[in-house]
Amino acid sequence: MLSYLFIGANDVERSAAFYHAILTPLGYQHDREEHDCFYLPGTADKSNGPGSVHIAKPFNGQPATAGNGMMPAFRAESRQQVDQVHKAGLGHGGTDEGPPGTREAYTPDFYVAYLRDPEGNKLAVFFSG
Repeated sequence: MLSYLFIGANDVERSAAFYHAILTPLGYQHDREEHDCFYLPGTADKSNGPGSVHIAKPFNGQPATAGNGMMPAFRAESRQQVDQVHKAGLGHGGTDEGPPGTREAYTPDFYVAYLRDPEGNKLAVFFSG
């Protein structure tokens, strides 16, 4: 089981605003202690998940860089929510990496949108059903 994602950012405030815009509609809550943490309600250990997302400068002090081939995917409750989250991401420093819709490579009920966060990390938001 996946416990958490740690996403390094050079501009933590900008990246946290992006993730706040896309994760809040998906039901995540936000807390800022040592760094920005997004977690699901009712999670016993919000820092370690499951499903927690942390945004902070890399621990090694080096610049954050986009992970080639790394792509977290977040499940939405509807196609409309995929559209809403994609739009919110674009409005908060993200860039389009594939507009909301179905893809020939996937089943017809898999509706997905792809974004790059302000640091260039790719992510997906999808609804299947």
